[in-house]
Amino acid sequence: METFPVINLEKLNGEERATIMEQIKDACENWGFFELLNHGIPHEFLDTVERLTKEHYKKCMEQRFKELVASKALEGLQAEVTDMDWESTFFLRHLPESNMAEIPDLAHEYRKVMKEFALKLEKLAEELLDLLCENLGLEKGYLKKAFHGTRGPTFGTKVSNYPPCPKPDKIKGLRAHTDAGGIILLFQDAQVSGLQLLKDGQWVDVPPMRHSIVINLGDQLEVITNGKYKSVEHRVIAQTNGARMSIASFYNPGSDAIIHPAPALVENKRLYPKFVFEDYMKLYAGLKFQAKEPRFQAMKARETTLPIATA
Repeated sequence: METFPVINLEKLNGEERATIMEQIKDACENWGFFELLNHGIPHEFLDTVERLTKEHYKKCMEQRFKELVASKALEGLQAEVTDMDWESTFFLRHLPESNMAEIPDLAHEYRKVMKEFALKLEKLAEELLDLLCENLGLEKGYLKKAFHGTRGPTFGTKVSNYPPCPKPDKIKGLRAHTDAGGIILLFQDAQVSGLQLLKDGQWVDVPPMRHSIVINLGDQLEVITNGKYKSVEHRVIAQTNGARMSIASFYNPGSDAIIHPAPALVENKRLYPKFVFEDYMKLYAGLKFQAKEPRFQAMKARETTLPIATA
């Protein structure tokens, strides 16, 4: 079995650039996932994010989750549950406008740190999109521009905790799906595993590594690259021991961005439709845990004479 791609960016701007770029290219083409070390976000800062996230869960969310489990009788499951997940979550929106001020129960320090974290991740996402452009032979800034719409990208964070589960064979932490959007940056628990991706028909563990950021590609990058890069199905397995923290940030196109394969990547045939991102998201909302191909087909059936940007 091939090993999961772990890429150290420390010497990206030095003599190892060609090697690192090749590693990124291979990960994008063959995995749809990779793990970054030395990505530029300080380790002490990540430690603070982790500490405050776990404190917030204990103080504000743990009891609520226990009550939910009790109300739905999830402790003594006999049959497999396929319509919900063993996770406790909340969402933060950063772009085009923040909802941070509206989220109740966030301590002042946590709110401040998560704002700063979002800025660091936004910068990293845009740097990564330009590395992808370089590997794809697209002009620098092409992907950022493709995501822009009239108001810039959509960027938000899903903060999840996966508490210990008494019946992990009967319920998933998070059911299998591909991500609808652009590029996803995940800061996950360094001790407790659970995230898996589907590769060549086998579920492969994404290894927990201290201070790493896991990257995966969403459906929109599959469309823009005309299938050169693919979004990959992944899931979270619930664990009997240990609570797993997961902070996934989604750098997505703006709601009115028109998504289509980049003309430079259409060699013989355009394999994917052209659509408005918001329309895709409306469709995805009801079909998240189903195969992505029918979503693309549904968008193709609706395809209209949307203008294609010349960028």
